[in-house]
Amino acid sequence: MTTIIISIMIVLLLLGFPMMIPLVTAAFVGFYMTFGGLGQMETLIQQMMGGIRPTALVAVPMFILAADIMTRGQSANRLINMVMAFVGHIKGGLAVSTAASCTLFGAVSGSTQATVVAVGSPLRPRMLKAGYKDPFTLALIINSSDIAFLIPPSIGMIIYGVISGTSIGELFIAGIGPGLLILIMFSAYSIFYATIHKVPTEPRASWKERAVSVKDALWPLGFPVLIVGGIYGGIFSPTEAAAACVLYAVLLEFVVFRSLQLHHIYAIAKSTGLITAVVFILVAVGNGFSWIISFAQIPQTILEAVGVNEAGPVGVLIAISIAFFVACMFVDPIVVILVLTPIFAPAIAASGLDPVHVGVLITLQVAIGSATPPFGCDIFTAIAIFKRPYWEVIRGTPPFVFMLVLAAALIIMFPQIALFLRDLAFR
Repeated sequence: MTTIIISIMIVLLLLGFPMMIPLVTAAFVGFYMTFGGLGQMETLIQQMMGGIRPTALVAVPMFILAADIMTRGQSANRLINMVMAFVGHIKGGLAVSTAASCTLFGAVSGSTQATVVAVGSPLRPRMLKAGYKDPFTLALIINSSDIAFLIPPSIGMIIYGVISGTSIGELFIAGIGPGLLILIMFSAYSIFYATIHKVPTEPRASWKERAVSVKDALWPLGFPVLIVGGIYGGIFSPTEAAAACVLYAVLLEFVVFRSLQLHHIYAIAKSTGLITAVVFILVAVGNGFSWIISFAQIPQTILEAVGVNEAGPVGVLIAISIAFFVACMFVDPIVVILVLTPIFAPAIAASGLDPVHVGVLITLQVAIGSATPPFGCDIFTAIAIFKRPYWEVIRGTPPFVFMLVLAAALIIMFPQIALFLRDLAFR
């Protein structure tokens, strides 16, 4: 049965079907083989509907809506200007500013694609004009945008939290340390690159210009304060924080900045609705598929076959890292989280691993895979936005992938990188 289900999914993917079709087909075939027919199909439908029933998932469309509003408004530019005012003049300062701006906007939006658009669109031309090579520029933007997977709010963490039953608030707080670690790595490499290639520095901003940039960015900086401070302080649940973000985004872009008008609401709502529909269909179908494979004992069979159950905690973490990293090189991150998390759940429970630590590691591997050839989803986002050929987009990625893999290894060896702030906030 395991071989048949995997074969069906691979064949349908190779034929070019969207991911939901292989999942649905595999779930129906698995149901038929497990129960000897389709007479109790309502059971499978109930499992699918149950996948989108958790109230925590309400946060997903809220964060998507807030990100869409901010991407179309002024928040991204104000954050970029503030970062540039303070570090733009150092060697590699423009590249460091790009990485830092992606991190800040990721903390505002929670979306890698929104970050690529909002930060990459204005900063890529400036980096090219300053003397940076396009492969380095594209790789920096793509990989720095993936820090949005770790810095709260993270849609990937919400999905993992719902599937695994892990506290989303704890996951959000735990992602901050690894996100900052990756930012430091990218910044150090940017300085090294600019020094080796003799990239000129930007003019130093005056303290008056810095003060003005901070003043302009105070409103957008309210987003991470609202999310992290609200959850840390026990004021909001993650779902309530998402709703508060939408209200804050509306007030900011429509009232304070006046960058958007009422006629923009339809386009924003339509875009959010389409993305949300795709996400929720995947979640529903993925839950049905996960139920089938769990009922048929497929995860236990696979893990026993490869010896993961006897590998110990570190071995389980390494196996998880490899599986999620490789899968996200080919498949959408949400689908990978939905399918693989239940498979590894028995091994995680048996080894006594902290589910928050595992969740941060999984989210990081999803981020790495999303920016890694051949089919990382952020690569194709960059191709569509910047109108550059595939090989040019991926040419500069190896150093960044190496740094991300190094960060994953450090998180495995030193769990407190992820758990220190979580323990401080919730223990």
